[in-house]
Amino acid sequence: MAVDQMPRIGIRPIIDGRRKGVRESLEIQTMNMAKGAAELISSTLRYPNGKPVECVIADTTIGGVEEAARCAAKFSAMNVTATLSVTPCWCYGSETMDMDPLTQKAVWGFNGTERPGAVYLAAVLAAHAQKGLPAFGIYGHDVQD
Repeated sequence: MAVDQMPRIGIRPIIDGRRKGVRESLEIQTMNMAKGAAELISSTLRYPNGKPVECVIADTTIGGVEEAARCAAKFSAMNVTATLSVTPCWCYGSETMDMDPLTQKAVWGFNGTERPGAVYLAAVLAAHAQKGLPAFGIYGHDVQD
């Protein structure tokens, strides 16, 4: 398989879409979380040919349906077969979740802000289950029962 046809992992930076200070205060942190996840994946995982696994990051943070749709279109064009949605905050899961039935999904909800991402994680995993879309949940090492 040619390198340009290799499957890629899509990173989806999910954000609270409310404006007037909420979204704006989280943009940099959320996009940095996506970049960090992509770097970890590419520096750790390899294709069978030994080359680093390629990650594709959404062009913008995803705070609503329109941004989620633009991200899905980009990922479809770039042979993304698995997605990792990352967020440090609560957001509306049904508006931001990966709805593509053909991709493998994982969600990383980080609890490092006053707007806990683990709440988003739990909500969006429930929504995925309700729609019959399997997804993996990733909690930080600081989250306890």
